[in-house]
Amino acid sequence: MGIVFWMFSLLAVPVLQSAKILTVCLIGGSHYLLLDEISHNLHQRGHEVRMLLQLGNPVITGFSYAGRADSYQMSTWFLGEKYIKDYNGWFLEQQTQFLLGRDNLTNFLNFMGHISYQCDKLLGDKEMITFLQTERYDITILDAFNPCSFILAHKLGVHYIAFYPGTLNGPLSIALPSPVSYIPVFSSQLSDHMNIWGRAKNLFYSFLAPVGQELVWSTFRDVAERHLESGSPPGGLEELHQGAELWAFNTDFSLEFPQPLMPYTVLVGGLLNKPAKPPEQDLELWISDLGEVGFIVVTLGSMVSSISVEPLLVELVAGFSRIPQHINVRMLWEVINLQCLACRYDSQRWPSHLDRPHNFRLVDWLPLNDLLGHKKARLFITHGGQNSLLQAVYHAVPVLGIPLFGDQFDNMVRAETKGLGLTINPTHITREVLSSTIQTLIQDIRFKSTALSLSRIHKSHPVPPALRLIQWVEHILHSGGGTHLRPASLAHPWYQRYLLDLVLLLSLVLLGPVVLSWTFCRSRNSRDKHKKIH
Repeated sequence: MGIVFWMFSLLAVPVLQSAKILTVCLIGGSHYLLLDEISHNLHQRGHEVRMLLQLGNPVITGFSYAGRADSYQMSTWFLGEKYIKDYNGWFLEQQTQFLLGRDNLTNFLNFMGHISYQCDKLLGDKEMITFLQTERYDITILDAFNPCSFILAHKLGVHYIAFYPGTLNGPLSIALPSPVSYIPVFSSQLSDHMNIWGRAKNLFYSFLAPVGQELVWSTFRDVAERHLESGSPPGGLEELHQGAELWAFNTDFSLEFPQPLMPYTVLVGGLLNKPAKPPEQDLELWISDLGEVGFIVVTLGSMVSSISVEPLLVELVAGFSRIPQHINVRMLWEVINLQCLACRYDSQRWPSHLDRPHNFRLVDWLPLNDLLGHKKARLFITHGGQNSLLQAVYHAVPVLGIPLFGDQFDNMVRAETKGLGLTINPTHITREVLSSTIQTLIQDIRFKSTALSLSRIHKSHPVPPALRLIQWVEHILHSGGGTHLRPASLAHPWYQRYLLDLVLLLSLVLLGPVVLSWTFCRSRNSRDKHKKIH
């Protein structure tokens, strides 16, 4: 696959003279893995790439951010042991709340409050900012999930490309055509086929979305005011979003609901997908010993390994134990973050009274891509992260989603609507529901058939996602920016964009004479009555 990729790359548009590119990763976790892949691919293309990486983020606890040998450069920034310890403690408590089904806007705004505090400290690091300014980058590729990345790009005075690690309905203010009749609003947990009540809910969420965006930006406004010479942008987060030369999304229409796009958007979902390699010897031996028996891959993210929510763990284990022998599967359970390539399972948190069923193996880490690509993989039980689902699509493995927080609920709605799998809310998990759902997904051939169809769609795109992104980045560099991709409507106020000013004008023109006539007639009738009285 790698040879084919670079052969294709050489046949594409001529490589530009090496550009200086800064990639910005201030969160970590799967965000880091995506930006690491982007940075490496751009370096392989011949560009001079440096990543600014913030260390100490608990999203991917224990990961070694050593970078890649003979690849891009890296500058790391760290806030200090004391703050990171306190922050990790707070984040651990939030994970417990997620598993108990308590994911809400208040928790998210608290998270953004921490991110804005970190942003203030980073932008106040004169040594780091001066170093980045003197490097004079040609373009910045930033993590568009974090508003701080946009503020940083403005402070550096560098044009930027926004890479969003999720689906199209995440960033509200990039002004994509989004009719609420069939395009679900973020967090609505709706599909693109809505009944009248679904459309009513979607409309309601569309009114709430700008309020949510303003609340998010309010946590960063003071930071922007302190660190930008021009102060906080008058248009807030919307102005920062619309200043991007290009928006690249970690999604693909094999999984995404079809919708209109704009010239400044490109879909590059599947950057982490690779052909499977043989697993390491111990896992390969375990799989070989299964004979014709298949296996189920279970990974629910760092949440389950970092905290102890014993009732949930008991139901999961009991549910796995109830799978009948005639189903012919075994469980390979990794209770750590899907993307955490160096984490370890905290065995001390495993309840001493809870036996491990005979039909599953508990591991501290598993090579997800290689196992999903194994011919004996029958099912993938996942928390519904975007990268997880894209890898399931790539390898044509049906999924059982147990979403925990954020966009994972919307992601699983897409997967379920497409026919890739089924979903169980973590608060609704019982051993009976879990066991019966697993049996349905394995025994009903329609799920595997749909997974194969989605995989063909994903793989048959004429340009691989990594090369697609590289070509667009080079197009922006070669053309001097993305102004030619942005329609004039982005500069218009929202009421002009939706023709509300025209509606008001037409209302005045059409209704004005009616109102005047009615007022005149009423006044005349009043005078006539007055004359008759006298």
